[in-house]
Amino acid sequence: MLETILIIYSIYTFMRIYISIMQIGYINDEKRKAPVLMSASKYKIAADYAVAKEKLSLAEMFVDYLMFVWWTLMGFAWLASFVQVEGNIIQSVFFLFGFVIINYLAGLPFELYQKFKIDEAFGFNQMTPKMFMADTLKSSLIFFILGGALFALLVWIITMSASWWLWGFLLIFSVAILVNVLYPTVIAPLFNKFNPLEEGELKEEIIKLMEQAGLKSDGIFVMDASKRDSRLNAYFGGLGKSKRVVLFDTLLEKLNTKELLAVLGHELGHFSHGDIWKNIGLMGMLLFVSFYLFGHLPDILFTQMGVAPFAGAQIAALILLLPLISFVLTPFMSYVSRRNEYAADVFGSQMGGRENLVSALLKLITENKSFPKSHPLVIFFYYTHPPVLERLKELGYDAGNTIMEEEPIETKDNTDKEGGNIFAFIDKQDKQP
Repeated sequence: MLETILIIYSIYTFMRIYISIMQIGYINDEKRKAPVLMSASKYKIAADYAVAKEKLSLAEMFVDYLMFVWWTLMGFAWLASFVQVEGNIIQSVFFLFGFVIINYLAGLPFELYQKFKIDEAFGFNQMTPKMFMADTLKSSLIFFILGGALFALLVWIITMSASWWLWGFLLIFSVAILVNVLYPTVIAPLFNKFNPLEEGELKEEIIKLMEQAGLKSDGIFVMDASKRDSRLNAYFGGLGKSKRVVLFDTLLEKLNTKELLAVLGHELGHFSHGDIWKNIGLMGMLLFVSFYLFGHLPDILFTQMGVAPFAGAQIAALILLLPLISFVLTPFMSYVSRRNEYAADVFGSQMGGRENLVSALLKLITENKSFPKSHPLVIFFYYTHPPVLERLKELGYDAGNTIMEEEPIETKDNTDKEGGNIFAFIDKQDKQP
């Protein structure tokens, strides 16, 4: 059984490495061609950033594979012998703490290199080592308190019921929904400041937009994202009464009012179409399949790994093998997500104006240094959003007819003027894309 698991995981790792190598080669080829959507210099920078991240990901995949082999051949047995405490629940929780901590430490160098080397070099990272340590301590405290309680409850379920996989699924799924409810108002404020958006034209327009979409929120807030990262973003967070509109301060600096409203119109499209609940449903499907399969792992597997099939080992095995199920289901989930994004673009173009949404997308990919092309395999497996060129095409934007200047001058009102727009439409009529 263990030999079969190792073969399957080896195939999974090989496929991931192959896709990553194809992506690196594809981007290196494309960056030598005529640039699209960006000036030549920014196009090359975006390509170099994408390749740098992909190379780091390759190294991380290799370490992940070594860690998997170590865990299955000797790691479980070593940790079980190291964690010797009285009580099944306490022993299992300590075993799981050790399992998570060791995996975190194995991945920490890659996180640090990404943030303080790659992101720093490409002008994204604003975080200091002191701030990183503070965030890590907060996250660790949350994990040990809430994660420990969750582990203990899951262990108790395993010891009490032969159908633990079903009750365990219901527990984790319920917790995931609860986290969505609490995240905007309880968890996120532990890491960032959220100030109500100042009174003015933008706030009035956003309120009008939400009223048109039938959204009632807890408020409109500006997040101090710039203290950690310079990338642009905005989102609707929470469920029920905890729903709130969150704008990154970096987004407010780069987009004008009309572009912001188009971006929020896109996000409102997700709300209007119930995409949040669809995503929760997909997550539930992934969890159900995973709990069912790993809840029926034969005891012989744990014997071959050198441990008894106690609750801690069963949960750790589920966590260890979860990427296999996720990888198989990812293409389907990504496909559904891409369809939702197209529909949200249509909604956003109706709410905020097609030209404004196109202008916002062009600014977003430029400011975030997002290379606009990817290998088809990467798109098939990992893209939760359609390729930006396809999104713009659906919105009526002709990338081939637009020549980007090497250093375009950006102003807060550059899309409010008829001349000087940085985009060209195939059809200027206000039709459905």
